[in-house]
Amino acid sequence: MATLLLTTVSLADAQVAKKVPKIGYLTNDSVAVDMPRRNAFRQGLRDLGYIEGQSIVIEYRVGDGHIEKLVEMAEELVHLKVDVIFAFTTSAAQTVKKATKEIPIIMGASGDPVALGFVESLARPGGNITGMVTNAGAEIYGKQLELLKEAVPKATRVAMLWNPAIPQNPLQLKETRAAAPVLNVTLLSFEAKEPNEIATAFTAMKQDRVDALTVLPDPMLLGQRQKIADLAIKHRLPAMYGIPEHIEAGGLMAYAANRLDVFRRAATYVDKILKGAKPADLPMEQPTKFDFIVNLKAAKQIGLTIPPTVLARADKIIR
Repeated sequence: MATLLLTTVSLADAQVAKKVPKIGYLTNDSVAVDMPRRNAFRQGLRDLGYIEGQSIVIEYRVGDGHIEKLVEMAEELVHLKVDVIFAFTTSAAQTVKKATKEIPIIMGASGDPVALGFVESLARPGGNITGMVTNAGAEIYGKQLELLKEAVPKATRVAMLWNPAIPQNPLQLKETRAAAPVLNVTLLSFEAKEPNEIATAFTAMKQDRVDALTVLPDPMLLGQRQKIADLAIKHRLPAMYGIPEHIEAGGLMAYAANRLDVFRRAATYVDKILKGAKPADLPMEQPTKFDFIVNLKAAKQIGLTIPPTVLARADKIIR
């Protein structure tokens, strides 16, 4: 009987010792866009001593640009009783926020998290959410418009392509509009909620005789980046994007926080939370590394000469 009791206790102790933390990972970006970012997140965890499949388990849920999938995927992660959820994109963070008030959430999203109601303040989030902000505040949108204006000095009518279904986009539109008068620019709004509305938006831009284009961050528009780049070239529209992957598809310029850096840094929040820290007490971080990318191939296709002063400011030039 004593031997049986000792064996039972030993097995129980072993089961407790082998309990491996479980991370939920949620995004509605496309699989292709997500993979490099996911790898950066994994690398951040490895740098902190976590080995996926051994000392940590990650439950991946990727919406592949379909925002309607987020609710089901968020509920799955909550049902799995993960220890912490990393939600990238504002829509993903908003969905998880509605799904749980207990599980710690690390968000990595554009938009002002205070204005959007995620946290009480950046310094003291106050609830079960903390994390990083990729694009927040009028400064970054003003910078995008400023760089576009420098590249195309004659541009006075600038289109903004955006998705009103994305929570942060109306605020970003407002912030960009605030920066426009200083640059002697009139900002015109063109909405696209679905892929089939993009071409229609470009037709409307032509009718309104716009000189240039800005595209707000959005997984759906990012998933359609090749179509958007092709239409911008067809209509000879210089375009500024808020996500670097648009440039890989042939876009002209992008100015944004370095996403891979954001994903690596997300691992530090995971580490702190697994060691007992509360999201309410972990200050949110704002981006420290930004990338300005210029695609000279795209410039040549639309007959645009990028001024040397603009090229001198670029972190990366595609020739």
